[in-house]
Amino acid sequence: MPALSPTMTSGNLAAWKKGEGDKIEVGDVIADVETDKATVDYEAQDEGFLARILVKEGAQDVTVGEAIGVVVEDAAHVAAFKDFVAPTGSRPDNTESAPPAAAAAPAAPPAPAETAAAAPPPPPPPAAAAGPSPPASPYAKAIAAQQGVSLSGIVGTGLRGRIIAADVLEAAAKPAVAADASSGAAAAPSATVVPGESYVDTPNTQIRKVTAKRMVENKNQLPHYYLVGEIAMDPLMEMRKQINSAQDSKTSINDFVIKACAKALKEVPACNSMWNDEYIREFSNVDISVAVNTERGLITPIVFGADVKSVLEIGSDVKALAGKAKDNKLKPEEFIGGTFTVSNLGSFGVKQFTAIINAPQACILAVGGTEKKVVPNEGADAATRPFVTKSVMLVSLSSDHRIVDGAIGAAWLASFKKHMENPLLLLL
Repeated sequence: MPALSPTMTSGNLAAWKKGEGDKIEVGDVIADVETDKATVDYEAQDEGFLARILVKEGAQDVTVGEAIGVVVEDAAHVAAFKDFVAPTGSRPDNTESAPPAAAAAPAAPPAPAETAAAAPPPPPPPAAAAGPSPPASPYAKAIAAQQGVSLSGIVGTGLRGRIIAADVLEAAAKPAVAADASSGAAAAPSATVVPGESYVDTPNTQIRKVTAKRMVENKNQLPHYYLVGEIAMDPLMEMRKQINSAQDSKTSINDFVIKACAKALKEVPACNSMWNDEYIREFSNVDISVAVNTERGLITPIVFGADVKSVLEIGSDVKALAGKAKDNKLKPEEFIGGTFTVSNLGSFGVKQFTAIINAPQACILAVGGTEKKVVPNEGADAATRPFVTKSVMLVSLSSDHRIVDGAIGAAWLASFKKHMENPLLLLL
């Protein structure tokens, strides 16, 4: 199992793209691997033949560095690995990946391999341990959730009585009848509802697992503080309306937000930094990570060079990246990195919120929705119209206090506000 992202420690083997015996060329996609961020193509680095698949597709939490298959240089050597299996105990969470057979050890090529004597049959599997949570592999739990099968009562045939996928599928195929002890007839099944125990377990994706881990680490280890600003939106909304009516390409408020962030980061570059115990690295490039929610979890694709791109170019990038994120087609280079993050929940009706910093970045901007507000009229007609309405938007800047102190954060927020309330500056 390769490490397909810097933070990947394990992954799910989503699908094999090559079968046993298939020829592999350099650059061929061997398998699809679900990392902590996205599903990524596993490309071959060398030529050869896929002699044996050791881990079946659908296997979850396969550790980086674990053997998932065997590749040989010569097609004549494929047959030598027909019955080869990984060493016993190398994958306790995926014992269904290979049958309990002895490993075949190939002799020096090109001589045919000799197969080791078959091991004695394993002892009968122990009965599943009593209790509400019998041991089961992650893949078995996922299938049980999909099939609506309860794990309680299933006898595991895996290592140390562990329930594997085959056990769940067998249980799902059995008719739901029970023997009547008094008459010997089949009794109708009856549902047992235990008060307070009605729930559905949804297996966590790799994205959710790693995001959860990173969020806890970031929140606990980074000294967060928060600054809230109010942005007058009427000038920008009017300009956006004119731009959208004059062309086919449509811009969103978030496109202008990203551009204003980039402008502010060029004026206050200390917020475009990352922490290291020995130094603070200040980036010259402005790469804005944009939080996108998907069915598999949160991911942050990157708008690279946002400071030198137009609002239209930013909008085009965001649409393309969001679509790829939701279709699970992002490449690692499209979401790994970034120097600043924007999280916008305004379209969900959220007025204001604070966000957790996307380490090792120094800051993240949380953007709320735009709403009308009654304010004193400061215009020439104030005598006849003492109050007017204006559109405002609340934003919250979360900063790492090790890098960005209060004065720097305030300066950045002031620069952001200046560009948002004077939108012509975003077109320069």
